[in-house]
Parts: sequence; structure tokens; C-alpha cells
Amino acid sequence: MAALRALRRPLLALGGRQVAPRAARPAHRLVSSLHSADDVVNGLTEEQKQLRQMVQKFCQDHLAPKAQEIDQKNEFPELKEFWKQLGNLGVLGITAPVEYGGTGGGYLDHVLVMEEISRVSAAIGLSYGAHSNLCINQLVRNGNEEQKQKYLPKLISGEHIGALAMSEPNAGSDVVSMKLKADKKGDYYVLNGNKFWITNGPDADVLIVYGKTDINAKPASRGITTFIVEKGMPGFSTAQKLDKLGMRGSNTCELIFEDCEVPAKNILGELNKGVYVLMSGLDLERLVLSAGPLGIMQAVLDHALPYLHVREAFGQKIGEFQLLQGKMADMYTNLSACRQYVYNVARACDMGHMSAKDCAGVILYAAEAATKVALDGIQCLGGNGYINDYPMGRFLRDAKLYEIGAGTSEVRRLIIGRAFNAIYK
Repeated sequence: MAALRALRRPLLALGGRQVAPRAARPAHRLVSSLHSADDVVNGLTEEQKQLRQMVQKFCQDHLAPKAQEIDQKNEFPELKEFWKQLGNLGVLGITAPVEYGGTGGGYLDHVLVMEEISRVSAAIGLSYGAHSNLCINQLVRNGNEEQKQKYLPKLISGEHIGALAMSEPNAGSDVVSMKLKADKKGDYYVLNGNKFWITNGPDADVLIVYGKTDINAKPASRGITTFIVEKGMPGFSTAQKLDKLGMRGSNTCELIFEDCEVPAKNILGELNKGVYVLMSGLDLERLVLSAGPLGIMQAVLDHALPYLHVREAFGQKIGEFQLLQGKMADMYTNLSACRQYVYNVARACDMGHMSAKDCAGVILYAAEAATKVALDGIQCLGGNGYINDYPMGRFLRDAKLYEIGAGTSEVRRLIIGRAFNAIYK
């Protein structure tokens, strides 16, 4: 935990930094307040409690004033600068070894940071997860020493932005049916094809890309190889940014490979064994991204609870009506149950015990709960919940992504069901 103590120093310094006055906030911000999670119940250590508090303060100071505008305009012009600030705090490489500039923390630490960023802006939280887990953590787990030395320091500092490219227009849930080809030519592999729905695609400097190096392999999964692709490599380009329902400001696009030459030394892991990189990475991706729905649910409570105790109808605060007390109870218990599941699976991963069915389970349960909680939050605010002056609609639109990305809810159920079936074979 020495690395986390080192992480706290820049965060503590942040606490004493003078912050410029914020612009006048819209009226709805006046009926929102932060409701602290009971981290004694959550079983966090003192260092983890402080980590949450400090990331929370940073996000409230530097991200919260911009969150609504990021969603409305579908862009975050200050992304590069914000990324460097995250790098200075040490949270981009939270699971990376100290020798590469990382923090040396665990997956529960990663979950806490992901949750607090998502609490303020789920879109920027998603971009953070794609960078810190899908890109950095894959390099940490599968890269050789030369690759780690070359790519990790700038990704961890925030100088570079990372992404992972797996899905294709006709290969989403059935990812091993991917068509992107990688043909060996001398000391290079020539990539041809497309990737789609790639988070951080428009901004990424370093991308983890999966391609077919043996199109005749049986089964097809044995012919997949993982490559490290750099922005600016000849033949690599990005198409127009996608206009999404939610997670707006988390830039997403199609990647295009036209005779893109990637050095053979940029293979991540082993030739034709990219499926092992892919599948093991998916388990941890699902775990870390399950913190996104936690942050969204907490944000709903941050806005709904104060509103219920300010808004009056029939001569009393509407939060005093039993039906709305029931909604408060349902939202709170849904969030609390999800937190316990996510945190405990993260602790297990930190102890070296990774369960594919539970990594699928946490994001299945948390994602569907977040959609329900967001709908309840809209109902609590009534007409105000349905207008975009309030952020409730954003919470719902953002929550829905987590039932689709990182494997749909249906695929997650399939993984869990198959795990039980395997016991009886």
C-alpha cells in the first residue's frame, strides 16, 4: 500500500490549492448534494476511504462544472489537459507497477476511481476505463519489457491516450468472427479492415488492436493476434465521430486499416494466441467497468434525495410521502447491493482469484440496476426529471450503455449459465 500513500500526496496538495471561482450554476445544481457512501459498511481500508474522498474532490472541482455541457455538445475540448491532470494524480496507472510510473494499486482501488469519475460524468468515466484498464492494464499484463518501457510511461502520465479495438461492424458479441486481417510481410504485419464503436478512438495515441493472422484456423479463435498500433502509422485512420444516445463526450468512432504496416515487434502476447489476451482482459474489463453504473446510481441519489426534501406538494415535502420514501429505499438498496458485489469481486481479483462468471455477474447486475435507478430518479423529479435542465435524462442515457458495452446483458447471462453447465459435464 506504499504506492497508494504516494498517490495521496498530490491529492492532498490539491486540497490546499486555490481554485478559481466557478461560473454561476443552473438552478438544479442548488438541489443536489453529495451523499457519502458508508465505507465502514463497504469494508474499505483507511487508505481506500481517503482515495475515494480525494478523487471525489478533484472531480467536483475540475469536472462537475463541465459535465452537462460535455453531454450537450458531445465534446470535451479540455480532454487532453484533464488527462494530464489525472496523470499527475497517479490514477491513470493505478494498477501499473511503480517502475513504469504507476501506482501499484489493486482492482478495488481502480473500481473506486472509476466510480467517482463516473459519479460526475459517466462519459469521461467510460473514457477513463478504456484508457486505464483496456489499454494500460492489458499492456501491464501482456506486454514484454520493451513494450512496457516504450508505451506505459506516457500513457500513465496522461501525455498519451489509450484505447482498445475489438468490435467490428459485424462482430460485436460474436467477436471471434472478426474480419480484420493481418498478413505477415517481412518484419511487418499488414492490417486491412475496420473496427467499430471504439471508445477513445478519435483521440487515442496508442491502441490495442485484435486481428486475424490465420483465417483458416479451426476453431477461429486460434487465429487471432493482438497488436499495438500507434496513431500516425501509415494506413491507419479514423472515421467520423459517432453521435451516440448517451456517453456523449466519450469520443467513439470507426477505425480504418488500409495496408497499415505494424512492426512484428508490436505483437502483444503470442502470435495466434490473442484470444487469451482478449478473454482474460474481458473479465477484468467487466469488473472495472461495473463501477460506472455504481457512479451513475450514486449521482441519481445525489440529485434526487435533496430534491425530494425541497419540492413541496399538498403542503409538505414530497419526500415525506410513503410512495416516494419507497423509491428512496429502493434506489439506495439497489446501489448498496451492487456495491457489495462489485467490491467483493474486486477484492477477490486482488487476491488472484478471478471468476469469469462473477466478473460477468457484477456488470450484469449493476448495469440493469443503474437503468432502473435512473428511471426511478426521473420519476422522483416528475416533470423536471424529463427536461434537460436537470441531469436525470443524462443518467438514464448513460446507464443504458452498460447493458450493451463490454458484452451485452444477454452475453453475460450466457457466460454465467455456461459456467454452471460446465460443472455438470
